[in-house]
Amino acid sequence: MTPQPDAILDRLTRLHPKKIDLVLDRIKRLLAALDHPEDKLPPVIHVAGTNGKGSVIAFLGAMLRAEGYAVHVYTSPHLVRFNERIAIGRRAGGGSSGGPIEDAELSEILDACERANGDAPITFFEITTAAALLAFSRQPADIVLLEVGLGGRFDATNVIASPAATLITPIGFDHMDFLGDSLVKIAFEKAGVLKPGAPAIIGPQDPEALSVIEREAARANAPLFVHGQDFMSYEQHGRFIFEDEEGLLDLPLPSLTGRHQLDNAGIAIAGLRRSGALPLSSKALDAGLAAATWPARLQRLGRPTFAALPWSGGAPEIWLDGGHNPMAARVVATAMAEFEEISSRPLYLIVSIMKNKDIRGFLAPFRTLARDVIALTLPGASAGAHPDEICAAATSVGLSSAPAATLAAAFSLIKEKSKSPGVTRKAEAAPRILICGSLFLAGHVLAQGDTPLT
Repeated sequence: MTPQPDAILDRLTRLHPKKIDLVLDRIKRLLAALDHPEDKLPPVIHVAGTNGKGSVIAFLGAMLRAEGYAVHVYTSPHLVRFNERIAIGRRAGGGSSGGPIEDAELSEILDACERANGDAPITFFEITTAAALLAFSRQPADIVLLEVGLGGRFDATNVIASPAATLITPIGFDHMDFLGDSLVKIAFEKAGVLKPGAPAIIGPQDPEALSVIEREAARANAPLFVHGQDFMSYEQHGRFIFEDEEGLLDLPLPSLTGRHQLDNAGIAIAGLRRSGALPLSSKALDAGLAAATWPARLQRLGRPTFAALPWSGGAPEIWLDGGHNPMAARVVATAMAEFEEISSRPLYLIVSIMKNKDIRGFLAPFRTLARDVIALTLPGASAGAHPDEICAAATSVGLSSAPAATLAAAFSLIKEKSKSPGVTRKAEAAPRILICGSLFLAGHVLAQGDTPLT
């Protein structure tokens, strides 16, 4: 009898002394032992970058499913359950269905990978990536959407020899301990996913990063299609406009919140048009843009269980975002500033973040926006920054801060602060609360349950 997936997953975490060890030798060995499932896939769109990868994949998947295609999707990390990482697309009655892999199928796939690997050293991400590729090879579908885990050049997903297209979202500073301490070094690692002859769709980039990508694309003989040069995406009169050499598309605004999602949606559309993997109608583009969802990316929450307090002046407006680097923070801060222009509310941040992140750089974009930072210990992650460290970083950028033991305690503290003597009458409106800093925190929040907005 095959054990439950959680038991297998737990064993797989102990096959290598390091959580991250960037080489391709181990996964190539395992894939060979599994009879090369990576060579038995439908067309693959490979997505790399620092921020926006998940949102781009969400748009890609939604538009492809709207056309009736069966879509396999591999993303990481998961928020609540590991199964989220491996989404299986299935053809059904002229259309498509699909979702996170079922426990029984996941157990079978993991068991097969564990047996094929034996006791050989391999990281958790490597063996679970092999499991995803094995699952995809066994179930017919029309396309695979594959998200890079970390970097690109030596990421375990970088075993697809001839992708239909490679997409690179904006590159910024993150994971510097693995990818390098400069934008040039990080961009070099990201550009390692470029393949000969495979169209490379490049999102908005710092000129320094773009220069590296252009150099590596020439070296790999990968044709480039660059945002702002070969295609554009922007809002005009309440509509989403996409332009490339094939013409102009007049589409509905993307469903995902934030001005940056215009760029992400544009990258997705450019990727679909340039890959030539599957034909897509304008109707499918419309429907996919409107239907795309991606949890913990500027996600509006309803009434989470931990926020069940009586609030004067109406219920708080609660947002959740898993971004954890300065580039992500700037994007989210821009969105918060736009929300403030539409409806003024005092902004409070509830923050947990990994200790190896640029905490000061993450908080700095909120300096003129946020009333207070409430610092939490990162739930379920020993590598989380101590609340005192978060508070010190907040103080260093001019933000008031305080620690809280739990989410419920954070909300109680915000309630007290929002009605404290001395605040202006404007600040007495129900607050806007942004829970941010980590996907671990986002997963913890989503696991608590939420009553949707009505």
